[in-house]
Amino acid sequence: MKLSRLIPAVALLAAGCASPTVAGKPPAGYAPADLVLRVDTAGGMLPVSATVTNLPELSVYGDGRVVTVGPIPEIYPGPALPNVQVVHIGRADVSALARRALEAGVGNGEDTGTPNVADAPSTHITVRTESGLVDTTVLALGLDAGELSHEQRAARERMKELVDALTDLPRTLGKGAVSSPAAYEPSRIAAVATEWRPSDTLPSDPPAVRWPGSASLPGPAVPNRPSVNCVDVEAGPVLAAAKGANARTPWVSGDARWSVQFRPLLPDESSCADLS
Repeated sequence: MKLSRLIPAVALLAAGCASPTVAGKPPAGYAPADLVLRVDTAGGMLPVSATVTNLPELSVYGDGRVVTVGPIPEIYPGPALPNVQVVHIGRADVSALARRALEAGVGNGEDTGTPNVADAPSTHITVRTESGLVDTTVLALGLDAGELSHEQRAARERMKELVDALTDLPRTLGKGAVSSPAAYEPSRIAAVATEWRPSDTLPSDPPAVRWPGSASLPGPAVPNRPSVNCVDVEAGPVLAAAKGANARTPWVSGDARWSVQFRPLLPDESSCADLS
């Protein structure tokens, strides 16, 4: 092979194997409630209300709390409350995971391509640096990407490997580095309400429950989501009332009955506005 043909090929290979640009570095320390890392998948064919009630797959905080979504029983109607769990990891591991995310390319603006996949969800990865939060969004992560460049495929593969590592922390950090899961106990909970209608498939609907929240249903529209109404209230009374309820339970507020989707607020969230 002539040298003139060999040089471009070697240059292309080197470009494909190059390490991604790092968007920053983790700060020297975190406040306990600082959001350090988050993996959130949304979009696709989900209803608009799900863009508000959807829970991130993983949220890592400065004090080592890791909030995730636990297994959901395959029954209908499902439980009224989502299964949100929390585990704990060491603060050194929190920093190590943040570095891993930055080294994978989160926040550096790398092109991950736009696959021609209809109604595909997007995966949003956020990490805290010295200068604040940076993020990367990847459309159709893990799906057949179609006609994309080698560089785009390499960037997507790094994001896929990162998400796989973050969502299996016992394998990534070692089993002893991750505590046993416990139920996450929010201080406040958001409720997205829609008009309740009787079921046309179940023999009977569950009994109605009086809404115990301090704010009446359905609440105001969520910012940027004018078709979605939401209230956020103290969690205790609502969680107690919802223990015997399911996803079909009618909640009585005033003279009306409402279907309610519950969304526990995470440590970095304080109201429905944070969910938009």
